[in-house]
Amino acid sequence: MKLLIHICCAPCVVYPLDVLRNEGHDVCGLFYNPNIHPYLEYKKRYDTLKDYAEQEGLKMIWAKGYPVEDFLRNVAFREEERCIQCYYDRLNYTAHIAKRGKFDAFITTLLYSKHQNHEMIVAIGHSTAKKNGVKFYDQDFREGWSEGIRRSKERGLYRQQYCGCIYSEKARYYRQKTLLSRERTGRNH
Repeated sequence: MKLLIHICCAPCVVYPLDVLRNEGHDVCGLFYNPNIHPYLEYKKRYDTLKDYAEQEGLKMIWAKGYPVEDFLRNVAFREEERCIQCYYDRLNYTAHIAKRGKFDAFITTLLYSKHQNHEMIVAIGHSTAKKNGVKFYDQDFREGWSEGIRRSKERGLYRQQYCGCIYSEKARYYRQKTLLSRERTGRNH
């Protein structure tokens, strides 16, 4: 099959790319992630994926621009539902590009992460596939989580510490800072 794979970052494509190629698929990557914040984080992920794709001979489609404002407008005052909007936006865009590019199906590296809502991604993938008239290729890559991490570290790929959006960055680092402050002051509340 001719597959378009939405890629959130280079470390998350290491394992899925090998699996898909070993299954005989013709794989092309797509980088579309307006959720990633700040821009320097976006650039690190972009540059790392660009280098990795060149090394692996992975054809890529690079979305134009950095529409972080669209992402923020779509989730403002609905922060608790931000992942639904984020998945929908990225998968709908991928489905649109897959249809336009005459791909047999599309898939996403979000199906690799143990930190993402797998069932929600699958449901949104099928929904956006139906809307755009192209197949969603539903494959669970989570079994290769540890292998992908090991291999991405061996290659020295930049590995981010949060999913990408400003809210996940806050959840990752603000909590740590608060805990460290409490430890320093001896306060638990």
